[in-house]
Amino acid sequence: MKILYGVQGTGNGHISRARIMARAFAKRDDVQVDYLFSGREPERYFDMELFRQFRTLHGLSFVTERGEISHFKSIKCAKLLQLYKDIRQLDLSGYDLILNDFEPITAWAARYQNKPSISISHQAAFSENIPQTGNGLIERTILKYYAPTEFKLGVHWYHFGFNILPPFIEQSPKNTSNQNYYLVYLPFEAEDEIKMMLEPLSEHNFICFHPSVSKANVSENISWFPLGQSAFHKYLNGCTGVITNCGFELTSECLQLGKSLLVKPLGGQFEQLSNAMTLDKLGLCQTMLELSTEAIESWLESASKTYVEFPQDPHELIEWILERKWHQTTELCKSLWEKVIFPPEVKRRLTSMALD
Repeated sequence: MKILYGVQGTGNGHISRARIMARAFAKRDDVQVDYLFSGREPERYFDMELFRQFRTLHGLSFVTERGEISHFKSIKCAKLLQLYKDIRQLDLSGYDLILNDFEPITAWAARYQNKPSISISHQAAFSENIPQTGNGLIERTILKYYAPTEFKLGVHWYHFGFNILPPFIEQSPKNTSNQNYYLVYLPFEAEDEIKMMLEPLSEHNFICFHPSVSKANVSENISWFPLGQSAFHKYLNGCTGVITNCGFELTSECLQLGKSLLVKPLGGQFEQLSNAMTLDKLGLCQTMLELSTEAIESWLESASKTYVEFPQDPHELIEWILERKWHQTTELCKSLWEKVIFPPEVKRRLTSMALD
């Protein structure tokens, strides 16, 4: 089978999920996968060797400003004519299937060229009646039309009674150690505002990764690093806790590694607001809606950690893809959820949420 895998490149979470799939695909000789990324300037992708000769297109992205989505700037930077041209000019004739992780060009091209397409994404989970907040008409319209596919498989921390997949997390809690620092990853916040927030907490050490940092440096109690997968996971494994926005993939890794979580959801982004609401209800994080030294201080005094064990190998998912039984998702989802291990208190709260 020959597959084109379209991946949203705006955030690193989609790319992290694609890396797990790419490593599994690469072990097989019965499938060839090409990768297309959109939503980010080509020079801003990093650590992409795994995807070999991948393609990049402009696509659609959301512009953020001071920790919130700017709808005006997002529309201004949309380049809709270029998007239309890219969709129409993308030739899918050599592919048997289009895999999609919230990427609009491959999704719409598959629709126009009548190619089978499957969305495997966190966003797809919100098409089901799962717990969510801030999902108004605009958000529902974006979910429906941004990257439409023939088949959908959502990914979430729980199935809530629907055919939803658990995340695949390669990190293992057995390989972690808690050292005397906290990891900070707030890519949508301004570097100087993060600095102002953390410096008063002088008795604590922070490792901060940020897209505006070009060279590693130390300022007071903060060590700053440019984005990089290897260094990031090194410090993620060793940290005591994590301060981050509320994207899906990194928070899932933190749950797998048993790291204390303080999340600051991206303003105006219903997915992150919904993620924060769910994690908070499960007792798996603390939340701050704006940057706050006081909120971090409170979290440092009371933070607790909880392990949730997710599957590490997407072999079963790939087998399902190659068998072409794309209407039949129940057995796949059931089998994968049997591999998830929740602490008793979290399991009780999940069951309660699913029944609400």
